[in-house]
Amino acid sequence: MFFDSLLTRARESASKRKQYKRLVAEIDSFSGRDLADMRADRSEMLFQAYKQVYG
Repeated sequence: MFFDSLLTRARESASKRKQYKRLVAEIDSFSGRDLADMRADRSEMLFQAYKQVYG
């Protein structure tokens, strides 16, 4: 029981980390010009990505 719970939490954590890393990579791929065209701030986008994945 305990081991199953631990394993489930580890899988969920790994899944969230993978999703967050993918979002960060995508955000980091934007150039300064891309961000200016979108009127976006990189740090705000990273914050929102974290919030979306981890709550």
